[in-house]
Amino acid sequence: MGLVTVPALTAALDGADESRRRVLAELVPWERLPEPTDDPAATIALAIRLVAMADTRPEVAEALRLWLTLAPSSAGPDSSSAPGLDGNANSIAGDARIDGAAIQAGEIHGGVHFHEQERRPAKAPVPRQLIPAPAHFTGRTSDIEALDALRSAQPDVAPLTIVVTGAAGVGKTALTSRWLHGLTAEYPDGQLYADLRGHSQDGPLRPGAVLGQFLRAFGVDQLPAALAEQAALWRTVTAELRIAVHLDNALTAAQIRPLLPAAATALTVVTSRNRLPGLSVDGAAFHQLDVLGPAAAVELLSRRLGGPRVARESAAAHQLARLCGGLPLALCVAGARMAARPGQPLTAMTRAMSRDGGRLATLDVGGERAVEKALDDSYEALSDETAGGYRQLGLPPVGEFCVAVAAAACDLSVDEAERLLDELIEINLVEELGPDRYRLHDLVRLHASQLAAARDSTDARDSVVRRVADWYLATATEAEALLSPSHRLLRRDYAGTPTGVPLFDDNKAALAWLDTERLHLMAVLRTSAERGWYATAWQLADAAQPLFLRLRPTDLWIEAHRVGVAAAERAGHPEGVSRMLTTGGGGLNNAGRYDEAIDWFTRALDDSRRDGDRRVEAQALHGLGQSHRLAGRLEHAAPLFAGALAIREGIGNGRGVALSRLCLGDIALASGEPDKAVALLTLARDELLAIPDPYDAARALAFLGRAHAAPEIRDFGTAERLLALALSEFAAAGSVHWQGRVLEMLGETAEDRGDAERARYWYEQSLALYSPVSPADSRRLRERLRAPDTG
Repeated sequence: MGLVTVPALTAALDGADESRRRVLAELVPWERLPEPTDDPAATIALAIRLVAMADTRPEVAEALRLWLTLAPSSAGPDSSSAPGLDGNANSIAGDARIDGAAIQAGEIHGGVHFHEQERRPAKAPVPRQLIPAPAHFTGRTSDIEALDALRSAQPDVAPLTIVVTGAAGVGKTALTSRWLHGLTAEYPDGQLYADLRGHSQDGPLRPGAVLGQFLRAFGVDQLPAALAEQAALWRTVTAELRIAVHLDNALTAAQIRPLLPAAATALTVVTSRNRLPGLSVDGAAFHQLDVLGPAAAVELLSRRLGGPRVARESAAAHQLARLCGGLPLALCVAGARMAARPGQPLTAMTRAMSRDGGRLATLDVGGERAVEKALDDSYEALSDETAGGYRQLGLPPVGEFCVAVAAAACDLSVDEAERLLDELIEINLVEELGPDRYRLHDLVRLHASQLAAARDSTDARDSVVRRVADWYLATATEAEALLSPSHRLLRRDYAGTPTGVPLFDDNKAALAWLDTERLHLMAVLRTSAERGWYATAWQLADAAQPLFLRLRPTDLWIEAHRVGVAAAERAGHPEGVSRMLTTGGGGLNNAGRYDEAIDWFTRALDDSRRDGDRRVEAQALHGLGQSHRLAGRLEHAAPLFAGALAIREGIGNGRGVALSRLCLGDIALASGEPDKAVALLTLARDELLAIPDPYDAARALAFLGRAHAAPEIRDFGTAERLLALALSEFAAAGSVHWQGRVLEMLGETAEDRGDAERARYWYEQSLALYSPVSPADSRRLRERLRAPDTG
């Protein structure tokens, strides 16, 4: 299909009646476009903008329909082509049907019917991540009023932080969730939640992990490596948003500060067992949450057990409330147990909770002894099989888990694990967070793990964790095989035969699993290294390559490979060492740590030559070339890429050959040899398409576009056509960063042809994509836009 040119659309305005002209004129930002021209780039810019608008605004779709009937043809009736990118024109005739938004560059005859298809939303959904408010909630009216007063007292001139503190199990999370759910309409841009695991046995969650979760909720997929840059990006993204953030189970003020949003209309609520006085210097307000009073505690039991039952045994109910210390967690656990035993008198529970034999002694502070008693008594009521499963679920190094992980931990089938979880959910020992997502509360998990330490052998406990580690390794390897079929699979060492490993439906599902489980993969990797399961540790880092390469969590990428190098050395696996060095060097390059990456690649090169491994030698040379290219040292990069190419041709590594050619084409272009670059890049693209490797083929196409704009060639039409095609290929691949890079290349091409206004337009489009994913590229684009020749 040809493209409607800017002059043709301008003519449509002249041919419309007054009301239609007004609609069309309001929709088209003519002041941002150059003078009407037949130039294809202007048409592309206009079409991209209008089609994007039509996805969410029906009046734009209607305007496009008007254009189809009002715009004059770009070519005469006898012409064979219209001035579009493909040199073709066509027409619509007969009883035609058009679905969705379209731009027709020829003539229209007959009856044309437009049918709106269901469209995907133009933007990601507004994040609503708050955990569900508790169904049984009482006795907190004064606390809700206090939080309302703290919020009302803060004018919208600075972000508001409220710290809710209190003993474990006092109901901080329940109160905050209930309150924030009531404020949903006040925060239309989103409500976020993160469990910071301040008192988890695995240590508190790192701020960088939470920033990654929050930024991804707003569509930011590529994060800088340094925590300070991640925090700065978070403040940038939230600078004008009205959002509420719940930071649960915090440990220190330092853990909180990088997570605070920047908008004056933002609200952050922190819940913690600690008082966190350090946040007072940040202007935080504080609310101390106490245990429930006797009446409220009995009312909570009534809601769990039913009013008539509590009324019949009023004395026992009041005693039970006192034994629970007014702690909602203890009351809920005790109430759940008694609700499951409608024929048992409440005095049986009070007698059980009055017995000696306290455990969780380290948490015997304030009212937390009641939780210990309640948990112990609930555990004693479990069947032997369920009790064993409960103990085992306290051992894996993951804060949340799915049914398959529970099955691996407990050495059960998935169906058996589902029944186990149902039983534990019923008595509030396991929380259900969503579809196939579960967790044990910090205290419950500690209780379960301590029982396991007391009742199960060391070998039995190790077997639980090892089965979970094997499951994660097998599942990550399954995702890797689907997402990176050209990535040479290395050995996998399992203690047993992993069961319940999912088979992913498609690439999207596999990548989504890696994204969701990234923190758990890292936790299992660290645990494996600490326990001496070195093969498992480096193989987990290897299996997670699609996560690192596609989503670019640079901090995790580098950490995983630091651990992986040491683990592969201790395992005595030289192929693992070389893989960790070469792929880990890529992570260092992505973080801008080029000299450190050179050290890693040099070591891999030395090892490969010692061992006679030509494939690894080529990878190391290629990696060294990339490090020098990114550092701007072209004279060092070119011979390294050439050496890698020669080895890869000799061993028949087709994809490696194409990638080395692509990099040599980039070097030739940067060195002022565009004809050489065109030859190399054309061949590289053909080879990559044949593999197929569409992502890297699109990279070759983008460089080809820039080569045609070089002074020695100056074929701007071809350059813009190739860049437009590369832009569409990266959009299909979902690569935001490379879409931004190609838009920048379009700006460079416009600047080369002396069109400063068009260059500024493309640079602004590029900056809009770079801003959420790449601070360094954003800074470079801002410098370009400040330059006089683009102003």
